[in-house]
Amino acid sequence: MSRRECDVLVVGAGPAGIAAACRAAECGRSVLLADENPACGGQIWRADRSSAGTPVAAAWLARLAASRVEILPGAAAFEADADAGVIRFEHEFETVEVHCRRLVLATGARELFLPFPGWTLPGVVGAGGLQALVKGGFPVALRRVVVAGSGPLLLAVAGVLSQHGADLLGVFEQAPLADLIRFSLRLWAFPKKLLEAAGLAMAARGVPLRAGWWVMAAGGASGGVSEDNARLKWVKLTDGWRETKVECDLLACGYGLRPNTELAQLIGCRVSAGAVAVDEFQNTSVDGVLAAGEVTGIGGAELSLEEGSVAGYAAADEPDRARAHFAARARYRGFAAALERAFTLRQELKGAVTAETIVCRCEDVTAGRLGEFKSWKEAKLGSRCGMGACQARTCGPAAEFLYGWGAGSVRPPVLPVRVGTLAGESDPR
Repeated sequence: MSRRECDVLVVGAGPAGIAAACRAAECGRSVLLADENPACGGQIWRADRSSAGTPVAAAWLARLAASRVEILPGAAAFEADADAGVIRFEHEFETVEVHCRRLVLATGARELFLPFPGWTLPGVVGAGGLQALVKGGFPVALRRVVVAGSGPLLLAVAGVLSQHGADLLGVFEQAPLADLIRFSLRLWAFPKKLLEAAGLAMAARGVPLRAGWWVMAAGGASGGVSEDNARLKWVKLTDGWRETKVECDLLACGYGLRPNTELAQLIGCRVSAGAVAVDEFQNTSVDGVLAAGEVTGIGGAELSLEEGSVAGYAAADEPDRARAHFAARARYRGFAAALERAFTLRQELKGAVTAETIVCRCEDVTAGRLGEFKSWKEAKLGSRCGMGACQARTCGPAAEFLYGWGAGSVRPPVLPVRVGTLAGESDPR
């Protein structure tokens, strides 16, 4: 086990984490920026790490490179002792124990998946997941793809797929058309967001967009058992009145984002409405711990940068500099509120789930089995739901939407790590 010390530890190297780290370092504090990915930028700037990136991403990544911030890539935070100011990471097969005066949590968000019959078939992937795969070289040229779910990410995914030669059969957004129109009109108050939306629309031009439609089921070929029958062949969609069946090779389906709150909950931070609760300086309910970015609520890169700036200055004991970002943060929080209203998930999505539909993919727990329980705790004890490799990262939010269950307590390790890491041992190789 190795030990490190710093004034400010930032966990998460997306826009919020980068802004927080840079601001604190520029105030003369020693800063360590840790992220489980091999490079900084987070999922949102995945494609912006090269010279082809957006100007904002390129500017912040260059600023980070020129700063005195120490970066710890490929480091997974799995355990915390908030009272002692200690976070433990698994890094290159060894345990790294970091002691800090202030901690900034910028752990971001992940895609929300909702179950439906056939959602475990090969060929059914998350919308953001397919986008990341394509950016990493996964071939989609001439493959028939349906994009479905909810949120602006769907258009971004459609744009990337179009650029890589996919045969896009349609984008199916569950939000009603009237809500999308109201949201579009709201964008006039946010010129940057309006330009971004226009860019997404141009990238996905020519692709059919159907509002108020959602996935009912997905299936393979009919007939005898074979490996080919185990792959996606069709998707059935509905608007509540009509149904349509689309033959396809891939279904990219995601229902927005949900904050990654596990580390914050482990530390003891208060969580409200699925996000970490913070005050005006991004302080959490735990002394010395701040949070910024999507972990405090979904709002986009611009809001993440402003929240990260506030958190970085606050962690460096520079409240006046932090206040200078309050106005911009408030504007982008207005956008976040409009985003949440426009893409609220409709209750009809629950109707796609049958008794045989698997909800917990790790432990193969069906909706019929979960119907026997009254709480998340009961379901875990009685069926092992949420106790598999993903530690409820997929089924937890789904169960919350379907049954109204809270996730309950969080215990270490919050991420899968080696047994040797838990024991503080180095890699035996």
